[in-house]
Amino acid sequence: MSFRLSQRDKDIIGFINQFRAVDRDSLVELFFKQLKSPVNACNSVMIRLYRLGLIERTQQYSPTVYLPMDAKIKKNSQKILHFLSILDVYKQMSTYGMPKQVIVEDKPTGRKGGIEPDLFCIFKGSPFWIEIQRNQYSEQKMQDKIHLYEEFFFSDEWKALQWQPEDRAAIFPSVILITPIQYAVSSDYFRLIQVASIHELMEKYKSVGKQQRDGKPRASASSGGIKINLT
Repeated sequence: MSFRLSQRDKDIIGFINQFRAVDRDSLVELFFKQLKSPVNACNSVMIRLYRLGLIERTQQYSPTVYLPMDAKIKKNSQKILHFLSILDVYKQMSTYGMPKQVIVEDKPTGRKGGIEPDLFCIFKGSPFWIEIQRNQYSEQKMQDKIHLYEEFFFSDEWKALQWQPEDRAAIFPSVILITPIQYAVSSDYFRLIQVASIHELMEKYKSVGKQQRDGKPRASASSGGIKINLT
């Protein structure tokens, strides 16, 4: 069978491969919202790509969730909800500015047992590792997770990561915990931010920016001299 893919087709397939699980409504929002009948257009395109054998899908969720052809997760796996939560964080960020250098389930140490953030990206000019906590964990387990980041900080291996700027000093990313629960965890070596959502993060930094414009004392927004500006 011969067929020609449009650039949008290729972008959609690449996006699904990147995020591992993408629901129909997210595809509508990201690729079709400018059209007159975005849902119908999306459905038509996705059915065609599925029939061509270029993507997989699971209808155990509503709306339909699309997966890569080589997806190693079962169609009823809870892992799908995990990937959808990563996608939701990405979409929230996109409403404020497109994240760059996006890596889903980043493994910067390159070895088992190291840090494995759910998402890495450069957002508003600053690098972030993002941990999405859908379940409640003990304070000790969360602090153990932070200790892994501190071990990586002291390794200096992060200075050679491919996204690091070439024209200035290497930057250790801030770590965002997306969690509805505030944990009593902290680090003296990198910036750790706990918020329930990216929307809350942006509201928080909007308030910081207003304080600065009003001439109030500036809240610390850096670690090791690294400035983080989200306003």
